[in-house]
Amino acid sequence: MSDQAFVTGILDILKEAVEGGEPGKGTAFLDGTKADGSGNHGLLATLDGLGAEQASRVTALGTTVASQAAHTAYHMEVVVRWERGDRGPFDWPNSFQPSVVDEDAWRELRDRVRRAYQDLRALATSNTNWDGDEPGGLAGALAHVTYHLGAVRQLIKLAR
Repeated sequence: MSDQAFVTGILDILKEAVEGGEPGKGTAFLDGTKADGSGNHGLLATLDGLGAEQASRVTALGTTVASQAAHTAYHMEVVVRWERGDRGPFDWPNSFQPSVVDEDAWRELRDRVRRAYQDLRALATSNTNWDGDEPGGLAGALAHVTYHLGAVRQLIKLAR
């Protein structure tokens, strides 16, 4: 497999996880987005469907959707920082903050997730060297985002 085919495949699945499926087309693992755009189950649409109160509601698991969103953004940010040579230290324990948000902070947090995702995609599409940590970093980011998308979707069910 060529480096480009690997990157394209990973980015296609990452896009589905974050942006959701393309309207009216099949998907690799998410429920399909309908032709009219409804039924999008990607991370961004899922987060955008919540208000600050619901995102801040502590579930029986002891965490909130806001916490999961903050941590997911932080992880993508760290992958980009790492690939640019920053070796930390990274503050993983505080990466789950904020756990409670008001409407302004919730909007900012969702914007942060979007920016982190866009930065990760930009890094991957501009990279020409896939001999070091890059393949593992990108694959790890995909696994991490999809894990937390599942966690967020379960937390929403618990928070009802």
